[in-house]
Amino acid sequence: MDHRADNFWDYLGEPLRGRARLVLIALIVPLLLSFAFPLWRISMKAPQYPDGLWLDIYSNELVGGNGGHDVQEINTLNHYIGMGRITRDELRDLDWMPFGIAAMVLLSLRCAVLGNVRALIDLSMVAAFIMVAAFGRFVAVLWRFGHDLDPTAPVRVQPFMPAVIGSKQIANFTTWSMPQLGSVCLGAFTVGIWCTTLLCLYAGRQRAAARAVLHRVVSA
Repeated sequence: MDHRADNFWDYLGEPLRGRARLVLIALIVPLLLSFAFPLWRISMKAPQYPDGLWLDIYSNELVGGNGGHDVQEINTLNHYIGMGRITRDELRDLDWMPFGIAAMVLLSLRCAVLGNVRALIDLSMVAAFIMVAAFGRFVAVLWRFGHDLDPTAPVRVQPFMPAVIGSKQIANFTTWSMPQLGSVCLGAFTVGIWCTTLLCLYAGRQRAAARAVLHRVVSA
């Protein structure tokens, strides 16, 4: 008995083909690697700090340069302009990230083993939501740090938006904010899921169109 879909909408319920399942399993690798690498690096440089200061943001921790001392030095400098301390507690808006990544791993495994085209579409939507939400929350955290300044700080500066991607001059400091390998891994997973979904949908449309033509020919 032929269980193939006769139209595009029926195709959404078809089980994924072997190649799509293998791609899903392969895409789990960069997703898991995102735990091992930093997602973002924030660094700064000034004449009094020729070697610069930096901190890396992981999905579950902060790691500073110079054996972790750079985080304390950055917080000391931020104190002079009234900015809050950069700690893992202050970045608690990102605490859900490890759970979001773990959920995508489980959903990808389920889709690879048991899923159909409709489940793949759901997975691509979940991945898009998590990526957009994570980036949006990160931008919101940076905005809060740059705008919630202590008015009694020794050095008064106007509220500002720290650099999200790229560089920015703040007083005599040049600051940089750049995605790191962890974000690249997450991006590779998300783009891979989207491309796989689009290819599956395109193939479904093509097969449905071919069957429609064949049906018209047979019926004529």
